[in-house]
Amino acid sequence: MHQHGGDIYSHKNVLDFSANINFRGMPESVKEAARAGVDHCMHYPDTACRKLRDVIAQREQVEPGQVICGNGAADLIFSLVLAQKPREALVTAPAFFEYEQALRTVGCEIKYHYLEESKGFLLQRDILKAISPKTDLVFLCNPNNPTGICISPELLKEILKRCEECRTLLTVDECFLDFLENGESLSMKQYLSSDRNLFILKAFTKMYAMAGLRLGYGLSDDRGLLERIRNMRQPWGVSIPAQMAGIAAAREMEFAADSRRIIQKEREYLQDKMEQMGYRILGGAANYLFFQGPLDLYKVCLEKGILIRDCGNYKGLKPGWYRIAVKSREENQELLAALEQAAKRNT
Repeated sequence: MHQHGGDIYSHKNVLDFSANINFRGMPESVKEAARAGVDHCMHYPDTACRKLRDVIAQREQVEPGQVICGNGAADLIFSLVLAQKPREALVTAPAFFEYEQALRTVGCEIKYHYLEESKGFLLQRDILKAISPKTDLVFLCNPNNPTGICISPELLKEILKRCEECRTLLTVDECFLDFLENGESLSMKQYLSSDRNLFILKAFTKMYAMAGLRLGYGLSDDRGLLERIRNMRQPWGVSIPAQMAGIAAAREMEFAADSRRIIQKEREYLQDKMEQMGYRILGGAANYLFFQGPLDLYKVCLEKGILIRDCGNYKGLKPGWYRIAVKSREENQELLAALEQAAKRNT
């Protein structure tokens, strides 16, 4: 079984740096909305998520008919694959495991485009040659998980054009763009109305610390595709508390802006201290850091009650690569103490 981040249930009393969740937690307005939602749970949820889709559309400046909601982004990944039933798909490596996992459920042949360590795991133009008329679906993550590296807007535009030529559906996972100051300018939303070969994944999970509530959404102008996705799913996939919490979260723009500013400061602090210890860190842009360290680092940190993400099980990565979330200054200092001990043990 693929091991994900955030597995606090297998490890008791740990400080969790393995899941990329906003350390500030859920905004109070979102908590209150979720609690209020419980009072309405004697009723079935709105299967169309009408109020939620309206608010998301207003936030994203798209049409409500271009929005589909799901039980987290992972739910939409699986539903999209079931709706499309691709025979051949292209994914980058390393990348989020659920792309591969979903594709395997429909017996899809998966082609891997490996990101090269020598090039900082940055996606290059050679991916254009990997997309052919046989490619039914392409999954990209921007910024990538686990590397945190962004794809250049120019290359994304070229990829979209290539997918259009090959009649390939391009799915871009933008779940971490909320943490970037220039995230809005990097989004592919501007191409939604002009290209039906585009599907964008988003979620409230990371920025608004709603991992346990499960709420994600997709954006597409292909209404036929959205209808097929809806027909592939059970009708009540998004609970009333999740829908009401999502409406509140979509309006928390100031919380998101403050979080970006605070997290950027803490990420820079963490990176500076870790580089002084000799760790090799790639220039990620989201709320996590991707770095290389001693082979026993996961064990050393766990002995100190700290859970980090060992990325050795990602396709395209070798042992010794890790990912850590950016947390509060106090928590970051606790992590740094463990990292310093591990560095000294390996010198």
